Amino acid sequence: MTNFTIASFNVKNLIGPDQEYYTFQSYTPEEHAWKEDWTASQLFSMDADIVGFQEIFDEPSLRAVIAEADRIGEESNEAVIPDKSKRYHRKAIFRKLGYTPYGDGGLFVAPNVNDTGEPGHRRPGVAILSRYGFAEPPEIIQDLDTPVEIPFQGLDGDDSGAFVLRRTSRPILKARIPVGDQVITVFNCHLKSKLGEFPRDADGNASEADLTNYDPLGRAMGAMRAALRRMAEAWVLRRAIVEELNQGRPVMVLGDFNDGEHAVSSEIISGEVPFRNYSWMLRHDAKHANDRYKRAENDAIQQAVTSVRLTSAEALFTRKSLRDMVYTTAFGGVYESIDQIYLSQHFHPDNPDRLGEMEYFSVLNDHLTDGSHAEAPYNKLASDHGQIMAHMRLKTEDQD
Repeated sequence: MTNFTIASFNVKNLIGPDQEYYTFQSYTPEEHAWKEDWTASQLFSMDADIVGFQEIFDEPSLRAVIAEADRIGEESNEAVIPDKSKRYHRKAIFRKLGYTPYGDGGLFVAPNVNDTGEPGHRRPGVAILSRYGFAEPPEIIQDLDTPVEIPFQGLDGDDSGAFVLRRTSRPILKARIPVGDQVITVFNCHLKSKLGEFPRDADGNASEADLTNYDPLGRAMGAMRAALRRMAEAWVLRRAIVEELNQGRPVMVLGDFNDGEHAVSSEIISGEVPFRNYSWMLRHDAKHANDRYKRAENDAIQQAVTSVRLTSAEALFTRKSLRDMVYTTAFGGVYESIDQIYLSQHFHPDNPDRLGEMEYFSVLNDHLTDGSHAEAPYNKLASDHGQIMAHMRLKTEDQD
């Protein structure tokens, strides 16, 4: 049996001091020190074996956070872990309390190809931190070799044009990580936000951005553009997921989806929910009213749909624990879970051939609402996202 943890952590604009990442937004050296300290403290508290980070503007800042988390962890070990001379040093509680440093290895950062480095117009990337290292060099998906063309057809059957995606707004990071007897494919993503996309003139101005001349229809159109881009990016991620699943590889997908579990973009990533019984469904090629799928066809369809479907770790947790509320963002009085960890059928508790399953699901979200940061006195320095972590247990070969 191998136990491990996997987490998603949107750090919110991690960059060095005195660097303008968005227009007029930067950290003073003192603010940066506060942010680094808070982020490292969260990383230490999570103590996750695999972490997917979002909103990474530069690698040195992230490495400094990891080094600080290790420093905190090593000090904690010295204080709470007994040495081997103590007869009780083998007690299980000390395995729980102990912290394993990440060190310098096991980090891969995917910069954003949209980031030109121009002050005030920076674009963040993503990263994966793994205590197990990587089975092979991680892969970055952003500039698409073949653009994704999404054709539209009018209700009268005419050609209504197409949306073309040549590049995702942020990189999708794919890493194959050895854990126990398995190699798990982990995807880390940060899909397009709900912030509206508006056409800009030669000077870079968008009329919809002028709130003194509020344009409700123009802003609604901007939100629609953002949603379309987010769903297209979700499809690009889905394609990469299915490629792995078709090779029989276990998959975990995590990150900032910028949408809830039941949003269309999230359902594109997870795949369809199979119909309970396709034998009751009218065939796609029906010639008569009673042309239904045969029982053997139903079984084949069920298998085809389920084999490439992912399940939300949060959904498994709420089903198991009888809880009904998990949130990773709180904005404008709305509490949502837009950070997700999805698991392939290799980890589903109802799958008799599973390789493992989730034992628990943690959410670190008090900092979103309680305003109690001693380390980060306001949300500019803390993250505006909760951190989520799945506690996994893998079977070993002798358990199969």
